[in-house]
Amino acid sequence: MSVRHGFYAGWRGAEYEASPDGDLVRLYTTQHADGFRRISPDRYVNVVPLSDVEHLRYVTTHCTWHGEPFVVLGEHDGWLRVEYSGGEAPVAERLGLELFDRGVYQAWASRHEVEDVREEAV
Repeated sequence: MSVRHGFYAGWRGAEYEASPDGDLVRLYTTQHADGFRRISPDRYVNVVPLSDVEHLRYVTTHCTWHGEPFVVLGEHDGWLRVEYSGGEAPVAERLGLELFDRGVYQAWASRHEVEDVREEAV
């Protein structure tokens, strides 16, 4: 399972990380593809008209950890960076989450401890 968090666009039958910008969409891939130009050793970009894009969605990955709802922000070496989405400060404090910003609580969770990992797209 890969953790996806951000915009994704369908273009010519494939899906890419995306960054919308008005009437244009920047598409990103990690391997060379026709029409893409290299911007770093493992990053390629292609700017296409929004009208050429088959779909544009914002994807978030969600999970349950210690019985509470979280958004998965990223992953590293079997750990998930999770952000509490339950909105209850006493619960976040009981779980020992770190206060990242006002009302925003995050933690590193072992992938083996999280349940109900799922994507939601809008």
